[in-house]
Amino acid sequence: MVTPLAAGSLVVSCQSIPGDPFDSAGSMALMARAAELGGAGAIRANGPEHVAAIRAVTTLPIIGINKLGDPSGVFITPTFESAAEVVAAGADLVALDATLRPRPDGHPLRRQFERIHQELGVPILADVDTFDAGLAARDAGADLVATTLSGYTGGGTPAGPDVDLVRRLAAAVDCPVVAEGRIRTPEDVRAVVDAGAYAVVVGTAITNPTFMTAHLVSALPPKWSTRPSS
Repeated sequence: MVTPLAAGSLVVSCQSIPGDPFDSAGSMALMARAAELGGAGAIRANGPEHVAAIRAVTTLPIIGINKLGDPSGVFITPTFESAAEVVAAGADLVALDATLRPRPDGHPLRRQFERIHQELGVPILADVDTFDAGLAARDAGADLVATTLSGYTGGGTPAGPDVDLVRRLAAAVDCPVVAEGRIRTPEDVRAVVDAGAYAVVVGTAITNPTFMTAHLVSALPPKWSTRPSS
């Protein structure tokens, strides 16, 4: 299936964190508009409310996800119904957890892919964590494979992007490979592009100022980062 995501795109993931000052559909719509002004080629957004708000302010392709259920398991668009909700709200592609973990509805990944293609008529971006999961996702019918979940399904989480996984998948699958996860600097972007990424997704470094402020504050000498008492 033809993807509306253009090669060489920077995709900005506009997702809010519960309790954050920017945790609203309106705030994420503003983030998406700002990203478009900065040259983003697409937006990734969570949930039908946020997808609809972003759709109202941009014509950029939207990669819709729907985080439901147990965050420790298959959490990103875990069922066909969750995919249908974001497509109805205006998503042009659906991204979903395509790891090898058991799916909450008990259906094989291939069946979910088939229903999305046949009934919703949109391309599928498979979020994977390993090389084997990427191969399996493409074999099941994914239109694009992304490294989104590398480092998040067990074991420690690396500091930077999984450039090696991007490189291995780009050499092995006959579909676009999207780099996502811990991409925070121009050097990170260049590294995954040089490894063969078709497009690059950046979220936290652009749309989570709370995290990025704390990240930068942590680099200050203790005497600098201590606020003066009032």
